[in-house]
Amino acid sequence: MDEPYYYEEMDSPVGVLGISCDEKVRRIEFDPPRRGSGAPDRSRGGNALTAEVISQLQEYFQGKRTVFDLPLDPEGTDFQKRVWDCLREIPYGETRSYQEVAEAAGNRRACRAVGMANHRNPISIVIPCHRVIGKDGRMTGYGGGVDKKIWLLEHERACSE
Repeated sequence: MDEPYYYEEMDSPVGVLGISCDEKVRRIEFDPPRRGSGAPDRSRGGNALTAEVISQLQEYFQGKRTVFDLPLDPEGTDFQKRVWDCLREIPYGETRSYQEVAEAAGNRRACRAVGMANHRNPISIVIPCHRVIGKDGRMTGYGGGVDKKIWLLEHERACSE
């Protein structure tokens, strides 16, 4: 990010989440890097938007929120953004295969590209790439770790019942 932004961390059931915002949410990442190479600039602290992100994430983890209402601005290619928009359409507690997401994004043969878009998703949980699984139901890779993906899916299923 070229512009200055606000940054806060929150503890969650799936570990520490790093939240970066300007006037929109730019990143929510698992286990953010510590000071040094690749670490976010923590000098500006949080703002009203980072506080709102934390509030909505807490509601999600408490089972009180199934849809996020936040202004998002993920950095990515046009295709990645199209995939991320499709992910936001997957209902809470449900999953889709990479192929289904590729079809929704307009290219049913782009399963691998969907996988790469998921891998590069900068706004974890809110853009729910954890809801994408293998065609055969397998839990495939997840940027935060497959253990976190399983936890998030089980959490959503339990809260949906």
